[in-house]
Amino acid sequence: MADVVVVGAGFAGLTAARELTRFGHDVVVVEGRDRVGGRSHTGTVAGVPVDLGATFVGPTQDAVLALADQLGCERTPTYGRGKNLIRWRGSVRSYRSTIPRLSIIELVDVSRIQWRFERVCRRVPVEQPWTSPIAGDLDGVSLDGWLRSVHAGASTRDLMTIMSRVTWGAEPDAVSMLHAVRYVKAAGGLSRMLDVEGGAQQERFTAGTQQIAERMAEQLGESVVLGEPVRRISRGADRTLTVTTDRAEYVGAAVVVAVPPEHRATIEFDPPLPAGYGELSRHWPQGHLSKAYAAYETPFWRKAGCSGEALSDEGPVFITFDCSPGDDGPGILLGFTDARTFDPLPDEQRREVALAGFTALFGQAAARPLDYLDHRWGVEAFAPGGPTAAVPPGAWTAHGRWLRAPVDGIFWAGTETADRWTGFLDGAVRSGLRAAADAHQELARRP
Repeated sequence: MADVVVVGAGFAGLTAARELTRFGHDVVVVEGRDRVGGRSHTGTVAGVPVDLGATFVGPTQDAVLALADQLGCERTPTYGRGKNLIRWRGSVRSYRSTIPRLSIIELVDVSRIQWRFERVCRRVPVEQPWTSPIAGDLDGVSLDGWLRSVHAGASTRDLMTIMSRVTWGAEPDAVSMLHAVRYVKAAGGLSRMLDVEGGAQQERFTAGTQQIAERMAEQLGESVVLGEPVRRISRGADRTLTVTTDRAEYVGAAVVVAVPPEHRATIEFDPPLPAGYGELSRHWPQGHLSKAYAAYETPFWRKAGCSGEALSDEGPVFITFDCSPGDDGPGILLGFTDARTFDPLPDEQRREVALAGFTALFGQAAARPLDYLDHRWGVEAFAPGGPTAAVPPGAWTAHGRWLRAPVDGIFWAGTETADRWTGFLDGAVRSGLRAAADAHQELARRP
């Protein structure tokens, strides 16, 4: 028995539980995995903590930064000194800004498309994007369709493809233009979302992001129950809600469901939710993105004047960052990989192709790591996918209103439901705070 049952022990669910406890409510958190953190999961390579899921934080992500500071989680600046690299059209070249050094014509086209994209952003409200006068037109095409409609050049489209893969884990033709616009606006613009210095990749947590979830769980103590996927949520005649797992039943006056919209469909609701909620789950799919880490004796690329940041128009590694603890080593390269071609490969072959990608960018020294680690979110047995929802054309205007609307004492959290920094750790924390406040207000109104 509890005042509120929280489903999911990721950043959203744990934040909601922590806030509800602060309000004075009894809370229980039920999590299907055998760990806390959700899409945040920290492993090690060459003895160094590395994030297999959510990694970076930056300016204006005030909710997660405040939470981390409260919990004593230290941050490290993302290394960015020196030249960036890009493997482009068969050759590797260097550049020193967010936008790679292309031809004058290509740069002008990139600037033109960025200007047009951000101009569209101004016409879409983040809270209710389906109410925009142009919502139907934007939701009727994919990001790729919009780029072609404004005659974006091939280089611009290829750069936007890299952005789409690392942002949503999907190709631009799978993502609604309305979703892309809302998502970027919620992050404060393309530059804020993509930049390292002054942007969303400015820092990372020294001991990994999962420590934040673990410390929240420590504060909640025995209220956090692991290894119990929720199968059913039912409402009784007395308005109580019963959350059923394979091993137990948890009864509360309210429930906060803090799982990705697609995974809500794995829970049976009795009585059934209004049809719109089911349609939302079927049309709000998770993207698929994987990561590979390689560890070296030292960050050798720094001595060559490289930042460790790189882009590639060839897979499976298409973007890299330097996650080394310092100049003395070990040197850690992080590579985001294309799940479509990377995930089906056996272990040794994934290692081979990832190292080939690093080597093509940073030279033969990258072919001989001390250690290697990768993680494929799309093949996880429980709640697969990541990093966030890749919302297809038509979904926002048809189903968006159901994304976080409470129903009969059930409240929705998760980074996809946030109005700021949607899809990021900060959005997850904000959604947990909002869901907790809504549940508290609902309980306070009841006799």
